Order: sequence, then structure tokens, then C-alpha cells
Amino acid sequence: MTLDVFLGLATFAFVSVITPGPNNLMLMASGANFGLRRSLPHMLGVGLGFPMMIVPVGLGVMQVFDIWPVTHLILKGLSVAYMLWLAWRIANAAPPAEASLEGRPLTFLQAAAFQWVNPKAWSMALGAITLYAASRDLSAILWVAGTYVGMGVISTNCWTLLGRQLRHLLASRRRLRAFNWTMAALLVASLIPVLWPAA
Repeated sequence: MTLDVFLGLATFAFVSVITPGPNNLMLMASGANFGLRRSLPHMLGVGLGFPMMIVPVGLGVMQVFDIWPVTHLILKGLSVAYMLWLAWRIANAAPPAEASLEGRPLTFLQAAAFQWVNPKAWSMALGAITLYAASRDLSAILWVAGTYVGMGVISTNCWTLLGRQLRHLLASRRRLRAFNWTMAALLVASLIPVLWPAA
């Protein structure tokens, strides 16, 4: 991979991971509700889970959808159901003082598995593979995945720390509840492009 292509890939990866989406909204909510330390497994699950998804997608998982189109509908249904469950969980998160007793952030495996039902993750993976690993050879795919690991470190830290900083503003139960319901509503709203794609 040439330097110019790599810089293009790095820019594409950075922009795609730093912009708001389901992962970032959940990380911000986790930072606000549980703090940075307790959110680390969630952060690692996002930061490593997505690059781990890129490899099988790049090596041909998408061909399953071409062979059996019904699998795409099944994936969409599972994605919607799981994201609605996560939105409910965010909306009903306990205040930070009680979260240590009642709630818990996503685990590494839960956050990594979420990538497979996250519509934005599929869009990012397909875009990155199509643009920067069109040859579908393993080395190009690994370059894409490795670049996303680096950009993921920046993004997961930024969004979780943003949530962590909001804890001071969300000291009252009422404000925290409003924040959590807003994050849940935004997560549900992120499904609109999946359910009603533009013509």
C-alpha cells in the first residue's frame, strides 16, 4: 500500500469511526453512567471487534447475502431487535452512584458481537473494503483492519471521555434520566436509514 493510499484510508477510517453512530452513542452513555475504567471492556470490544469483523467481510462473507438474500432480512431483523434492547437498557440505566450495584456496561464480547448487528459497522466495512482492499487479498484487508484499530483507539477514548465529563452535569437523577432517554432515542433514530433507505 502506497503512502497516498494509506493516508486516504486513515482519513476514511477516522471520519467513519469518529462520527456519531450506535457505537459512539453507547460509549458516551457508558462513560456518563459507569466512567472510563468500567467502560474499558466495552471500549475494547468496539475498538477490536470492528476490525475483527472487517477480515471475514473482506474475505467474502457478503457473498452469503448474494446466495441467500433472506439472510440479509434476518440480519436486519436481528439488528433492529438488538438495538431496541440496547436503547431500553440505556434509557433505564441507574445513576452512577447506583450503577455499581445495579447496572453494568457492555462486556468485551457483547460489544464485539454488536458489530455484526450494527448497520453503521456493515456500511463502514463494505465501504473500506470496496475502496481500499478491492483486490480482496489478505494483506490489503489486514491494512484496513489495522488502520481501524488505530483510529478506534482515538474514537472510543474521545466518546467515552466525553460521556465521563458529562457526569458532572448529570449529577441529578432527573438530568441523567433525560440524558439516558435522549441517548436511547438517538440510538433508535439511527435505525431510520436502515429501515427506510433513501430511494
